[in-house]
Amino acid sequence: MKPPLRRPPVATGPPGRRAAALAAAGVLLLTSGCTVANSGSAAGADAVQVVLPEEPPTLEPCDASLTATGRVVRSNITEPLAERVPKTGGLEPKLATGWKQTSPTTWRFALRKGVTFHDGTAFSAKDAAFSIDRTIDSRIECNVDGYVFGDSELTATAVDSTTLKVTTAEPDPILPLRLSFVEMVPTSTAANAKVREPVGTGPYRVDAWNQGINLRLDRYEGYWGRAPDYAAALYTWRAEGSVRAAMISSGEADVAVGLAPADGAGDNSVEYPNNETSYLRMDAGKPPLDDLRVRRAINYAIDKKGLVASVFAGLGKPAGQLVPDGVTGYNPDIKAWPYDMKRAKSLIKKARADGVPVGTKITIIGRNGIYPKAAEAMEVVQSALREAGLNVEVKMLDVNAWTEYLLRPFPKNAGPTLLQAQHGNQAGDAAFTMDQIYGSKGAQSSYGTPGLDKKIQRAGREAGRDRQAGFADALAYQSDKVVRDAVLAHMKGIIALAPDVSYKPNSASGDEMHLAEIHPAG
Repeated sequence: MKPPLRRPPVATGPPGRRAAALAAAGVLLLTSGCTVANSGSAAGADAVQVVLPEEPPTLEPCDASLTATGRVVRSNITEPLAERVPKTGGLEPKLATGWKQTSPTTWRFALRKGVTFHDGTAFSAKDAAFSIDRTIDSRIECNVDGYVFGDSELTATAVDSTTLKVTTAEPDPILPLRLSFVEMVPTSTAANAKVREPVGTGPYRVDAWNQGINLRLDRYEGYWGRAPDYAAALYTWRAEGSVRAAMISSGEADVAVGLAPADGAGDNSVEYPNNETSYLRMDAGKPPLDDLRVRRAINYAIDKKGLVASVFAGLGKPAGQLVPDGVTGYNPDIKAWPYDMKRAKSLIKKARADGVPVGTKITIIGRNGIYPKAAEAMEVVQSALREAGLNVEVKMLDVNAWTEYLLRPFPKNAGPTLLQAQHGNQAGDAAFTMDQIYGSKGAQSSYGTPGLDKKIQRAGREAGRDRQAGFADALAYQSDKVVRDAVLAHMKGIIALAPDVSYKPNSASGDEMHLAEIHPAG
């Protein structure tokens, strides 16, 4: 199979001078009270500077399905065997040049020759087999394992230096798509522990990670593919969206992500569908959230249209399911829950009359920077749920503390929680939503049922139209019979670009921003 043609660079404006921009915006930065120290001084003239909402919690490749990690690591530092093209949904070769299914449970991958890791060693089928085994080894609790593979059992074997054989316990019609989430690392990588600074085959290598300040990547001169335009990339992080936008205006950054309309990026801003769905995960195994009436009441109590129009400033669309249109399994018959406070109050009242402890404190576990105005969104939800008759408090956390609640094993003695979360199905198949988020043993699942598990497993064995129908049925069952979540909205994103930089965001940009696709404008 042939890789698709690269998209041409998109000019975003006339070339600009960073020094002039700094002088023009100096007053703004001083009066705003923000500090941009260390943001650009280490970059150099031939470096692209990216400002993020948060510092990556890790650069571990097997956790690259986490947004904060993946947007730095994936296809920048490390690379997979194949890569999904957001525009078409198809797979393009990366470190594998082709693949074929040789039996219902066996696939063969032909690997690219002449590829080296950043330490100079050659990439081979032994490294690929090791990377797969390491990623699906639960002993180091890789997020990719739960997100992509679930309970799947497979064996990866090096046939020779450029041929990889992968055998699955059950037929898996989308195995190449699953393996596109496994980043390749050398066999010298620790097998029983996560790494801080990975060695990969990507166009950039880790130069220096100054904890709490910045992260610098340098172009890898031995890269097998086309060399990226910039010799280096400097990542910094600022929690306030207005500060990130100001850094673009001042020339302190070239690209800023995770912005809101109110952040003031102006003509530098670019909107795009970011493939993310915002939702609240209910701790449905604990009272009062173990009562279906309470979970339904929560959905009725939240005015999703109002939330999108006000807090999200129109950057979204009210949603009733975690997967958006275009993903295999999307069910067009599932609509966003209507806002009906009267009905929500009635359900809570009936639950209380039957002895359900609706007065028990429910904690909303929020995450700073998960999307613009994250705290304000949870305050709106808190107000609505209190009005419905529930006892709700908000606890906003930074990404590291929040991740403790996202992934198994969850914190003990936390009481009933609603987790502010966001899910991006960049793989384009509902299996990557259903297994990890709704399966009883899913890495991000707080609750599941045998009935839903069976529907998920049945759909996962199918292909084509049967696969679409099976997952659409599982999503409908979840929405009607389980109601584990309060799905809020399918989101849009905003990034800001400096005038002398061009980049065309796509639906995957929120999860993985390829530095090689960023170019000087003109």
